[in-house]
Amino acid sequence: MPQLRLALAQVNACVGDLAGNSRLVLESCRRAAEENADIVLLPEMVLTGYPVEDLALRESFSTASRRALDALPGALAAAGLGELLVVVGYLDADEVGPRNAAAIIHRGAVVDRYHKHHLPNYGVFDEFRYFHAGDDLPVIRYRGVDLGVVICEDIWQDGGPVAAYREVGLDLLLCLNGSPYERAKGDVRGELVATHAREAAAPIAYVNLVGGQDELVFDGDSMVVDASGVVLARAPQFVEHLLVIDLDLPGGRSPSDARPAGFEVRRRTVEGVEAVERGPVGDPGVAEPLPEEAEVWQALVTGLGDYVRKNGFRSVILGLSGGIDSALVAALAVDALGADAVYGVSMPSEYSSEHSRHDAADLAERTGLHYRVEPIAGMVTAFVDQLHLSGLAEENMQARCRGMALMSLSNRDGHLVLATGNKSELAVGYSTIYGDAVGGFAPIKDVPKTLVWKLARWRDEQACKRGETPPIPPSSIEKPPSAELRPGQLDSDSLPDYALLDDVLDDYVESDRGFDDLVAAGFDPIVIENIVRMVDRAEYKRRQYPPGTKISLKAFGRDRRLPITNSWREHRP
Repeated sequence: MPQLRLALAQVNACVGDLAGNSRLVLESCRRAAEENADIVLLPEMVLTGYPVEDLALRESFSTASRRALDALPGALAAAGLGELLVVVGYLDADEVGPRNAAAIIHRGAVVDRYHKHHLPNYGVFDEFRYFHAGDDLPVIRYRGVDLGVVICEDIWQDGGPVAAYREVGLDLLLCLNGSPYERAKGDVRGELVATHAREAAAPIAYVNLVGGQDELVFDGDSMVVDASGVVLARAPQFVEHLLVIDLDLPGGRSPSDARPAGFEVRRRTVEGVEAVERGPVGDPGVAEPLPEEAEVWQALVTGLGDYVRKNGFRSVILGLSGGIDSALVAALAVDALGADAVYGVSMPSEYSSEHSRHDAADLAERTGLHYRVEPIAGMVTAFVDQLHLSGLAEENMQARCRGMALMSLSNRDGHLVLATGNKSELAVGYSTIYGDAVGGFAPIKDVPKTLVWKLARWRDEQACKRGETPPIPPSSIEKPPSAELRPGQLDSDSLPDYALLDDVLDDYVESDRGFDDLVAAGFDPIVIENIVRMVDRAEYKRRQYPPGTKISLKAFGRDRRLPITNSWREHRP
């Protein structure tokens, strides 16, 4: 029975960095060679980064991608890595148009190519816009073992290439992925891979990207599953990792004459590869999934850190109000970038309470970030007196002066401004446009208020377990939330209790449930009307809000796209 040593390279690619991503592939292959691997599997479109969006439609970019792919076999051979069988994702293009593709490389040449068959067109995916589907079904015979290749969505849909490979007969299916993280999915991926391994009657090696790309974050979670659906090895989440495993595969099957409908079967044999003498690989292990709070925290840290680094920023700046949202964002930023790259600014107005000022300073001391105080009362007074403002216009001027101060410091010092609003506030428009909504990135944009508190408590508990100072002041967690727009003002003056609000928003935003469904779920009709009205009226604000890491099923921006000019309203019939 042939034995193959397989290396799954779970790596963090950057969109558009063809040279850097090529180096990443070469380095992964060097590490795999040091482990005496036979096959190296890299993620979906790793050469270009993923998703490339409209770059796929730019001829200069697709040409550059093909050139990078064409150069890779020679570079591998020159580095002494030519005996590896390398499967790598890239952007291809032919006479039909752009393709989401995988190349199989060996001994300085591309042995064959595979073009993604199922193109997702839901949620964050618009692949019908960019790519043309493939109907090719390459079968690579390597050391007597028949290998097949699929890409991501090909295993999320019934039928298609997985079923076709079963007809043809296969010993191992290699699956390249760019599958984004999503909170509270359970082990959907593991169950999916296991189901399709049974469907293909062959083990599946599933490799996924890791790292942040704009709003998306990829968590890795690469795995190898046997033909019965049992997980043999699994990589940890949110870190680059090389998963190496030995597989005993049947091999030696007679070529099938099957011609699955809708597919063109191509058979290639990689000749002249001799088995090498080597000791057994260590147990690759099956990494346990992270607990929910740890998983979400790592997703937010990864998304923020990669957005900052990949866009060339060296530091971030944010307003510290003493409240829970800014405290959580500050703690995330320190974990993602280090305290020396985080600048916090307290900007008290005449309505800022002493405890809020103290909590802001306390957080800075606990985390070690750079801290300064810039009072804004004089700026607010100048605007109010000049424009004769009162009421809501006067209250919002505080937020706008703070936003202007942060953007000015950003201009002067090159920091990226972080917006600190959460998903609950963003949903109902509880923010000041050009005020607290300013910034280049919003780390907790997709985090409901109730989860903000849960994450804050969890992060402090983790610090205590490690004998460290908890980063978030207890009073910031415990006190009633307030924007301090006027003396004694609380969020509850304008909004329902956050637990109730988040419950309604989960049904209305995440699940697209209408008024009747919400009433049937037990919500008060008056409460529903008020919340839905606020959500619908705030679409123009959300459209102008900074990007932020997606962690939910339906994030504002990437997933939930509604017209700003929209007269449809959910209401009582």
